[in-house]
Amino acid sequence: MLLRMAVCARLCGVGQSRRCRRRQRHSQADQDSDSEMDMDEEEEEERVVGKMKDEPDGSNSSSCHNSRGAGPSGAGGLGSVDSAGPPHPQSLLDLPPELLVEIFSSLPGTALPNLALVCKKFRQILNTETIWRRRCTEEFGMRDDLRKMEIVGMSSRDLYVKLLHPYRHILGLWQPDIGPYGGLLNVVVDGLFIIGWMYLPPHDPRVEDPMRRRPLFRIHMWEKNKATVECMYGHKGPHKGDIQTVKKDEFSTKCNQTDHHRMPGGRQEEFRTWLEEEWGRTLEDIFHEHMQELILMKFIYTSQYDNCLTYRRIYLPPCLPSDLLQPGLFKGTYGSHGLEIIMLSFHGSKAKATKLTGDPNVPAGQLTLEVDLNRPVRLPDLEHQRSMEELSRLVRGVHEEAQSGSQGRDTQSEAAEVAPPEGVEGSDSAPPAGVEGVEQGAAACSTALEPQPFVLPLGVMARNEVYPRTCRMCFYGTGLIAGHGFTSPERTPGLFALFDDDRFGFIWLELKSFSLYSRLTDQLSHAQAPSMERFEAMLRNMQSWTS
Repeated sequence: MLLRMAVCARLCGVGQSRRCRRRQRHSQADQDSDSEMDMDEEEEEERVVGKMKDEPDGSNSSSCHNSRGAGPSGAGGLGSVDSAGPPHPQSLLDLPPELLVEIFSSLPGTALPNLALVCKKFRQILNTETIWRRRCTEEFGMRDDLRKMEIVGMSSRDLYVKLLHPYRHILGLWQPDIGPYGGLLNVVVDGLFIIGWMYLPPHDPRVEDPMRRRPLFRIHMWEKNKATVECMYGHKGPHKGDIQTVKKDEFSTKCNQTDHHRMPGGRQEEFRTWLEEEWGRTLEDIFHEHMQELILMKFIYTSQYDNCLTYRRIYLPPCLPSDLLQPGLFKGTYGSHGLEIIMLSFHGSKAKATKLTGDPNVPAGQLTLEVDLNRPVRLPDLEHQRSMEELSRLVRGVHEEAQSGSQGRDTQSEAAEVAPPEGVEGSDSAPPAGVEGVEQGAAACSTALEPQPFVLPLGVMARNEVYPRTCRMCFYGTGLIAGHGFTSPERTPGLFALFDDDRFGFIWLELKSFSLYSRLTDQLSHAQAPSMERFEAMLRNMQSWTS
């Protein structure tokens, strides 16, 4: 990009003057600072649009021409003048306006402010709607919405300068700071709005149902031709709100009319409405007393924020060819706590599931599951699978071996084997664990990639009794359990079962409980991690937020 701008300046002739060299240095500094976007709205508008008003004679336009090379070999020449044919253009200024529009349209919007500083003609060209329409389309995915915008009399330039560009830093995925409960916010360009959608799991225990969405705020330009922030929380419609960028990868929302969140029937009516939205049932339908307490506690805790929240950026996990399945977001069952959202990611021979939503026992941000892909487990036949004692003996044997650290002492030694219980039909031993990471660990189980029967042991509780009856492979793993308030956290052994590309399960031996997880299939833009290092740093930060 810097090379394009430098060539553009030289072609205009300004690249040879002392004043232009100063301008180039300032432009370089502006480009470096633009990536952080710390200017207020007025400065941003003046910089991107450049006001683009006509200047008196002798302004930048004349300086642009006067500093050009005088001859065919001048500094700004595009070519030489052939006396036998038509003259060749000597600079970009000699090109027809429609060609300049096409050239400028191919540049990212962040480069256009510097281009407007070159000369008067360039500023005039940058008034062309085609340029800004293409920027809105290519950078923010707007297409049909631009036609609606023109109907209401809004220009693409104003939309880009006053709305899309200033708020581009809040697009993507975010985790709200709501104590142990967390959450998932997706900020997107939606029509002529920027909307913050809170993603909610389906009602318990329908883990395979689609996610539910609730708008928390929106930003538009329908009033006074400037960006307006509105709070969408409550049941009285949009009302005044505010958004503040606290620091990089963090922003806050504030409602300026919290009375819009109140209901005529008081807190009881608010609780009943919240319960129907959150759980899809009334309190009378929930017979478990402990579950009633957990639900009431969540309502009291979360409602006190009144949509005045701080959000921290989160990324989707990178995908590597060696991954056991596509990493991403999943919905999972967590007993009396209902459905929660987790993020599955792969780190060499480890698979990790991190909570995006949480509960008073294990809060959001914590590592709920950790799976050792170097330790596959071969299931016994169905008769022995139904025995909790047999499954517990099988998994705890691997757990003790893992605790002993035999794998870490010598990765080149003979892989540990898990022997099936006596009387179990099948091979004489479990497949060997890998020594080179997840690829060999998965390969150890690939000898029987044919789906194998799967059934929960008797006595294991499952919120959703409709679970897959076959699985591809199983691995030893640990799950995090803790007391209320995240007291005495402990990693306990369990069995990870991969059912297909979009579903997996985990048997918690200590709790005698089964969690079923189903992939979140929504398209989430502006959410990819820049690198694995940034993603892993984000995971560490998430754990510190709620520890």
